Amino acid sequence: MLDAKPDARQLWRFSIEDGKVALASEQRLLPAEPLPSKLVGKDWRSLWQRKINIAWLPADHAFLRVAHLPTSDFAEVLSMVELQLEKLSPLPANQVVWSIEVLPQHAENMQTVVVVIAARHLVEAFLGKLESDGYQPDRLELPQLHQLLATRMEEDGVWIYPSNEGSKHLCLIAWWFGGSLQQLQVLQLPDSLNRGTLLAEQLTKAAWAGEMEGWLTSRPRCHLVADAATSAFLEPSLKQWAEDSVVAVEPLSKAAVAELAAKRSARNEAKANLLPVEYTARYQQKFIDRLWMSGLGGIVAAYIIGVAIYFASLQVLNYQQHSLEKEVASLSPKYTNAMKLKERVEVLQNQLNLKYAALDSLRAASELLPPDLSLSQLHFQRGQKLFLQGTAPQEQVSQLTDYNSALRKATANGELLFSKVEQPRYETRGQTLAWRFTCDLNRVETE
Repeated sequence: MLDAKPDARQLWRFSIEDGKVALASEQRLLPAEPLPSKLVGKDWRSLWQRKINIAWLPADHAFLRVAHLPTSDFAEVLSMVELQLEKLSPLPANQVVWSIEVLPQHAENMQTVVVVIAARHLVEAFLGKLESDGYQPDRLELPQLHQLLATRMEEDGVWIYPSNEGSKHLCLIAWWFGGSLQQLQVLQLPDSLNRGTLLAEQLTKAAWAGEMEGWLTSRPRCHLVADAATSAFLEPSLKQWAEDSVVAVEPLSKAAVAELAAKRSARNEAKANLLPVEYTARYQQKFIDRLWMSGLGGIVAAYIIGVAIYFASLQVLNYQQHSLEKEVASLSPKYTNAMKLKERVEVLQNQLNLKYAALDSLRAASELLPPDLSLSQLHFQRGQKLFLQGTAPQEQVSQLTDYNSALRKATANGELLFSKVEQPRYETRGQTLAWRFTCDLNRVETE
């Protein structure tokens, strides 16, 4: 989560463990300092470990409007707001980016909706600055909305949230009457000693408008949500305006607001997102292209390394082959004659071993065959495998298993006759089992 102010940038990283959002790290960076790429960037791990980048839009870039609409699902509420956008927006609809936040308060089948509107050119300029810093947000939010939702409204009145963004003095003013939010606005006050007086004048104008609209029916009680220094500066003017009816409320810290925003995003409760749809699609496409390019770069690098290893190995093998050829050429013809004689001996010995192996296999297969099993086929395949096939009563599966186990233990000349005996395969044919399995002979070639 990034709060990009002109004088400094605040960066928070949150993690989710066991469904709980926890602050993992917090950094404060100067405008000239680069953002940590490992923290804000996305890589292959983002495919299975989702990462959400959230940026806070400066409050002076946005307009806030309150609408009371019939209770409905979010998609229908969005459509109803879109129909009234020309009335709600201070700018033409094709020049703004907008979104909504549905408040939890409901009354008489009506719900309160906060419409967040921002000039498109300001949003695009802000996103361009973030992109130049290497930050591509998935959501663009107003932190003041989270601060507003975190405040418990237990009585009617006006809530004032002063904040400083660089040299700008902003005030979020929320009018709560009749159990619901009636008006919401962001004021930018000048950097002067009479800021409190100017704020009181704006409150008076808003109160007049509320009286004309009919929702302001009594003297509002003023709630100042600010730190001690700001409260000391603004409270005298507000007390004079509210006739000493001013309640000081301790605000949430930036870290607490960031944690609240992270929790709401993790639970998919935060709906107000001013990031244009085309930017979301472009960022997603850039992410996919970056993965493809990094993967392709890794493949090319691996290919180059493989080719280098191949040519190096080829040179070594060529050298070894040349040395071996010289050594072979120096051998006497007796070596060739000895090899021929050895091969003849091996052939004769293998033939003799094969004969005995066939006899031993036939002996073991017949002697170990249970009386209830019948052996219909016995094939000696290339002197390596013995194929057995036969039948058995359906209830004699245990005897077939015992027969298979006995062949595993069969010996000849003190050694196992078979190196491997596969499990029997059988199929039912009426009351009979047709079985078959293969045994690998335990043969040692003569060298």
